[in-house]
Amino acid sequence: MRTPQLSLVIPCHNEEKNLPPLLSAIHAAVEPLGLDYEVVITDDCSTDDSWSVLKQIAAGDPRLRVQRFRFNCGESAVSWAGMQVARGRYIATLDADLQNDPKDLPAMMGALSRADCVCGTRVATRGSGDNWARIASSRIANWVRNKLSGETIADAGCTYRVFKRECIANVKFFNGAHRFLPTLIKLDGFRVIEVPVSTNQRFSGTSHYGVWNRLFQTFRDLLAVRWMKSRAIRYEIAESVSCL
Repeated sequence: MRTPQLSLVIPCHNEEKNLPPLLSAIHAAVEPLGLDYEVVITDDCSTDDSWSVLKQIAAGDPRLRVQRFRFNCGESAVSWAGMQVARGRYIATLDADLQNDPKDLPAMMGALSRADCVCGTRVATRGSGDNWARIASSRIANWVRNKLSGETIADAGCTYRVFKRECIANVKFFNGAHRFLPTLIKLDGFRVIEVPVSTNQRFSGTSHYGVWNRLFQTFRDLLAVRWMKSRAIRYEIAESVSCL
């Protein structure tokens, strides 16, 4: 394969039944774009048959690259590991549970003409794919994050994003960073916008997130990001002279 223009980076943990339809949906959505692309899936030491399914699919799909953690590390680590091996000029991140619809990728790619990073927002569509408890916890978490961090991201919990690979060249990733990636990218001077995306019902399996890890477990990370924003170095070169 030639070096891909687009890398789809997907974290996986116990998603064995979602993986075949996910790959089919991705190919159906991306192939009409006429881009060379790859799909990078990192298995976070699943306890079901996800790794066996991934190896089986990868054996017949040259666009699919898979890797597996020796032990469970969490979504931030598994997402970052995928980004590190991705080769594309553009990187798309999405979940493996099919709640993020690959059909939204063409519109998100198109929006890169006016930004460096395009984030999905599910504000208008969450009712079609999530129950009231998850919707309420997400809205509370988004309000708290924006209030404390000075952000205006409508749906910071949505990890469905497309961005230029240089957006993460200097990002210092940490556990929980996947929730704050738009803010970390903006700190490096890149432009971030949001576009509406669909929210499907989970095809199979159970969600890994609830009120506890949406809000309370991320509070310390939120304070760290707030500190980083307050201490960020910003400057512009007015003029320079060199004899070289």
